[in-house]
Amino acid sequence: MSQIQSLTPSEIVSELDKYIVGQADAKRSVAIALRNRWRRQQVPSPLREEIAPKNIIMIGPTGVGKTEIARRLATLAQSPFFKVEASKFTEVGYVGRDVESMIRDLVEIAVNMVKKEEKERIEGLAAANAEERILDILLPPQSSPLSSTSFSSGGNTDYLLPSDVANSDLPSEMEKKEDSTREKFRDMLRSGKLDEREVELDLEDARSTPMVEIMGTTSGMEDMQSNLQDAFSKIFPKNKKKRKIKIPEAMEALTQEEMERLVDMDKVIKEALQRTEQSGIVFLDEIDKVASRSSGGHGPEVSREGVQRDLLPIVEGSTVTTKYGMVKTDHILFIASGAFHVSKPSDLIPELQGRFPIRVELTSLGKEEFIRILTEPESALVKQYIAMMATEGVELSFAADAIEELAAIAVEVNENTEEIGARRLHTVMERMLDELSFDANSRGGERFVVTADYVKKQLQDVVEDRDLSQFVL
Repeated sequence: MSQIQSLTPSEIVSELDKYIVGQADAKRSVAIALRNRWRRQQVPSPLREEIAPKNIIMIGPTGVGKTEIARRLATLAQSPFFKVEASKFTEVGYVGRDVESMIRDLVEIAVNMVKKEEKERIEGLAAANAEERILDILLPPQSSPLSSTSFSSGGNTDYLLPSDVANSDLPSEMEKKEDSTREKFRDMLRSGKLDEREVELDLEDARSTPMVEIMGTTSGMEDMQSNLQDAFSKIFPKNKKKRKIKIPEAMEALTQEEMERLVDMDKVIKEALQRTEQSGIVFLDEIDKVASRSSGGHGPEVSREGVQRDLLPIVEGSTVTTKYGMVKTDHILFIASGAFHVSKPSDLIPELQGRFPIRVELTSLGKEEFIRILTEPESALVKQYIAMMATEGVELSFAADAIEELAAIAVEVNENTEEIGARRLHTVMERMLDELSFDANSRGGERFVVTADYVKKQLQDVVEDRDLSQFVL
């Protein structure tokens, strides 16, 4: 396991606090779950294999940080992470995706993650190889001195017999001269003096592989299409196309080509499968949408319960076939979330409830939390808008009372219309800065201070008209 995954629960919570405001209970639960993975790795076999992950259900309204907690946790742990809405799956035989497809997608993410890491590791070597290839194009290696030796008796040229060539210093002098010229070209290449020069390269044509498209929406079709596409890409040779491009672009293209050549895909796939099985995280959003409501009805309820029964073996632990190999789901961490407005966790089938032993409730956000969300996190909304306006030369700043007013309006609109949590801040901010965003390109060099009065002026009419605010905010 990586060093990041050996963080203590308190350290994990501190890291999550940088991006997510409040929700201490949820942060605490996921921190313990992540630490338990590290603890499990320290337990000797065979007991290690018996320790199952403690899956989590997060319960709370939309926009309170459920998805963000899971996403930040995966980034922190350097784990393959896949988010999917449970409502996308349906019972086998109905229209929808196969539940096993989420594990295949998780493996694909893990392969790309490991491949990217491997490319970063060998980037220096690939760049050096690309540089040598550019130099070979600019300065082709000269032929052997023996083949180019003149035996003419005219002028000042002396006869040079093969025995003399063998004993002379000519080859070494030629090599030194060639090396010297090559090094001069290398210095010019690195200093950018050759950037405007064009070279001709044989590059792979991306269109050389035929596209495969399967019509239909039944489960498994998407995976079949992907597998067929991969098979055709191996069967059909990749066509090369001659292109004349400038040296910087050629250097980048050749570096990418060298990285693809140097990456050991067998090693990458082996590591990706291991990482998926031991540290993969699947975030099942909208789990409440597949909970059978206790109404005694029929129809759609059959499909909902069918999805739960299809999910059960994946969450309990089974083996899924992917194009990279078999993947065991026994130790993948599943984090489910849902608002549970209409249904409740107890409406899930008992077997599935048993596989999510940890339940944590996330609280609704109020004015104080909104003020903190606007200003505290490293990627706070206020910081984002200041940075975006700076690109137009506008120095944007927010007065403290303006941030309070924005938070108060967001809370009021949430109460009067639909509760969407912190996502309301995005719509309120965008609406409030609508005029400035439109005219920013013509206001370069200005300093613009957002005050509480400006916020009220921009938003008050919309907020007071409850019917309009339902559509605009």
